[in-house]
Amino acid sequence: MTNALFPANAAPIKLYGLALSGHTHRVRLMLSLLDLPYEEIVVDAANRAHKTPDYLAKHPFGQVPLLDDNGTVLWDSNAILIYLAGTYDTENIWLPKDPLAAAKVQQWLSVAAGPIFNGPCVARLVKLFNAPYDPDKAIESAHTTLAIMDDYLQDKAFLCAERPTLADIACYSYIAHAPEGGVDLSAYSSLKNWLAKIEALPRFIPMQSTKV
Repeated sequence: MTNALFPANAAPIKLYGLALSGHTHRVRLMLSLLDLPYEEIVVDAANRAHKTPDYLAKHPFGQVPLLDDNGTVLWDSNAILIYLAGTYDTENIWLPKDPLAAAKVQQWLSVAAGPIFNGPCVARLVKLFNAPYDPDKAIESAHTTLAIMDDYLQDKAFLCAERPTLADIACYSYIAHAPEGGVDLSAYSSLKNWLAKIEALPRFIPMQSTKV
């Protein structure tokens, strides 16, 4: 049984992405948690499929993920999360309607786009794909961010509320896979407990791991 707000006669949502992309995973995870039917279309980044005229017409920056919900086309993973929650969350759990609660979620979406990207994500990009970043700086940045989050989560189950929100989904993927970038999580017990709580959610789906 799929999400009650998804039109019965509609085609599955199309998600253009990559299996090893944390940005793609956070959208895939949200689709699963909302019980939405979707078709994942792998973008052949090695052959620069994301830079073709057809793809750039949908996403001017030529990145993944890209979402096509029966003609509604969106890019940027955090923007997609907001759209999915606003459209298909029957209980307004993932993105609260209350302005203060919504603002607190947005704070963590900014952390996902800033410190988490510049730390755990960049360290992983260097390790897996030889991306042109300074690995030592990225690992140092990652530990700074993770230490702050670990301290913050000492007396909290989730980032913004007693139950998960978009904040947790946006921050999860690159932190869970931080060791693939050489970032050791062993010192962060509160953070690891938080990861485990997300992984215990109904319809949770993991991100593909690598051999690193």
